[in-house]
Amino acid sequence: MLKKSRLRALVLPLVLPLAACVSLTPQSPGLPVIAVPATWSANTAANLPAGSDAAVQGNIALAQWWQRFNDPVLDALITQALQANTSVISAQAVLLQARALRDVAAAGLLPGVNASASAQRSKSGDASPRNAFNAGFDASWEPDVFGGKRSALQAGEANAQASAASLADVQVSIAAEVAVGYIQYRGAQARLAIARENLASQLETLQITDWRVQAGLLTSLEGEQARAASEQTRAQIPVLETSVAQLRHSLALLSGQTPDAWRAQLADLGPIPQAQDDLALSMPAETLRQRPDVRAAEHQVSAALGRVGQADAARYPSFRLNGSLGLSALTLGTLTGSGALASALLGSVSGPLFDGGAGWAQVRAQQAALKQSRAAYQATVLTALKDVEDALVALGGNRERLLRLRNAAEAAANAALIARQRYASGLVDFQTVLETQRSLFNTQDAVASTTTDLSADHVRLYKALGGGWQPQRDTAISPRTTQPSNS
Repeated sequence: MLKKSRLRALVLPLVLPLAACVSLTPQSPGLPVIAVPATWSANTAANLPAGSDAAVQGNIALAQWWQRFNDPVLDALITQALQANTSVISAQAVLLQARALRDVAAAGLLPGVNASASAQRSKSGDASPRNAFNAGFDASWEPDVFGGKRSALQAGEANAQASAASLADVQVSIAAEVAVGYIQYRGAQARLAIARENLASQLETLQITDWRVQAGLLTSLEGEQARAASEQTRAQIPVLETSVAQLRHSLALLSGQTPDAWRAQLADLGPIPQAQDDLALSMPAETLRQRPDVRAAEHQVSAALGRVGQADAARYPSFRLNGSLGLSALTLGTLTGSGALASALLGSVSGPLFDGGAGWAQVRAQQAALKQSRAAYQATVLTALKDVEDALVALGGNRERLLRLRNAAEAAANAALIARQRYASGLVDFQTVLETQRSLFNTQDAVASTTTDLSADHVRLYKALGGGWQPQRDTAISPRTTQPSNS
């Protein structure tokens, strides 16, 4: 006890004055101030006050947005992708690594204790052999006087939270990518069916034209025109078949499987998924809190701030306490005796006297990294606002375009039917038939393409709103809720 009192009397006068004159951790400068608009500018947005019942219900529905398409195949694809996609698996590993490194930083705040035991037999010259037995414990502790270890723990915790948010961002992105790919796949199937139907109609027209050429009612010019039109349509079919196959391969890759894995499930022609149009949007500020990439950028700022504190603390002295308690004897029998007990206690202090400015340079480097992370956070927020506005504008534009195209397609179908009937009766020339068939094919193809774009716009809006992730959960989307129904 006397030795410990002397050591305490020696160390404390050195520690306390230094601790009193140095700030333990730098104060947080806070996140960049960004002027977030009160409402969305697009007229298609139904803005609701944050925290309102309708907004809360909208957020709950948003967490499982893919189910709003009522497509069991899409549900199954997203379930498989969230479980087996290689990017998701990699992000999960990054999260595990970040949490482990955080635990390493937390362990640095605690004393370290080691146990040791040894047995030695030695002989020198003609002397009898000698035995030596030792057993004991060694302990060491470095008090975190200037907050360096606490700053390291802060950085580790922030990195772990950023990795959790990044995992959520990957899952949100993968779910959206699968949904867009599946919608495009169904759209390509629809366009392929339209091309085949129009080809069948043109082949019927070609047959009628050939008969009339043979009867001398038309010239070979009309016959070649009919043949050229049918061959042009026929040439579109291999292109669309290739697109269908490649989109199916992409879906298999996103789900972590080989290219032919989903051939059977996707073989049948299915409708282009259509989302429900009743999603209530939260306010812009609430939306930013829902987006995992914004949360990840925010945690990266906290991590950078912790690293600044860690670098600053490294410029000041460090203190260390070491102690040992052990037994030492020449025989195993006497190892437990009172005379075999040995103990030691050591206190030390060390600090940089001259490092050529490296310590301060390291602080400046971390301060620059903090500035970068703040700029990255600001860019992420601005990009998030742009994503939502772009999705809303595209959604409104494609809704209007689809309405007009459906009207045009209906009129083109009526015109093509009338033209074919009159052409068969010899009441109109072939040029009229050719023009109405071309118009019908183009408008039907445009309807299928715009329907695909409109559904994809819904997916992009869900993603822009942070769909599939809730801030209180760092496991992000739960595949458990995405099982397809049996109906």
